[in-house]
Amino acid sequence: MTSRKRVPAFVLLCAVSIAFWWHSLALTFRLSLTDDAYTHILLVLPLALALIYFDSKTLRLELPLNWYMGAALLVLALAAGCYARWGMVSTPGLIPLSVGMFALVIWWLSSVLLCFGLSTFSAFLFPLCFLFLIVPIPEFVLSRIVEFLQQESAVAARLMFRLIGVPATQDGIMVSIPGLDIEVAHECSSIRSSLMLIVTSMVLAHLFLRSWWRKALLIAAAVPLSVAKNGLRIFTIAELGTRVDPAFLTGKLHHHGGILFFGISVAAVGLLLWLLGKSEARTPKSP
Repeated sequence: MTSRKRVPAFVLLCAVSIAFWWHSLALTFRLSLTDDAYTHILLVLPLALALIYFDSKTLRLELPLNWYMGAALLVLALAAGCYARWGMVSTPGLIPLSVGMFALVIWWLSSVLLCFGLSTFSAFLFPLCFLFLIVPIPEFVLSRIVEFLQQESAVAARLMFRLIGVPATQDGIMVSIPGLDIEVAHECSSIRSSLMLIVTSMVLAHLFLRSWWRKALLIAAAVPLSVAKNGLRIFTIAELGTRVDPAFLTGKLHHHGGILFFGISVAAVGLLLWLLGKSEARTPKSP
């Protein structure tokens, strides 16, 4: 494949993928608009395209191409897409959609590999793999994540109460303090902001850190920070509701205050990023 034919061939493969996976794309977009647990999907494609654009300025195309590897992955993606579309009709839940979207991302990755080569694929490895975040999480996996956030958020809130001397006990997702019993419900797990925080940490780590272990540390820190953010929200609302005004327990801070605590967690990620960047600046670059 000559260099002049690469871009048209890639555009054609993308057009074929949109036509074949149109139903899955539409369902995923609708899901991201109607379910808080999938809102982060709306950010993935624009962020991935922006990262690819910025990285493409210093990229050189390679010749010749290892086309057989990309072609084999295209066939595999098409087979998986056909199976998700026609072979999983009776499968309940989001599993067929997840399999179909996973196959679509594999098609896109293999299209890059087929049309632009292995070195280009390696150069864009992070934004390309970042695209897997558009795959909807199946319900049975999502329910486990929500249960984890509920349980650990209750633990974090209980520790914060005890830190200021308030007697607190915990029974599963129930936290009890004098005069108030708090249930960390499904809505209080903050699954949307937690996933948003992970996506934000991944992008910041890719843009501003060099070493792989610092990137992994920043991304991994998003999980305990999400739990701490949820615990702080529960703790703050409960303290304001019991010490200042009971209206705080059902007021705007309870129902619409998530953005405030999300901002606090992003600030914590920014502080950790700054510390990691400072330590990286003191490390000499490899020749």
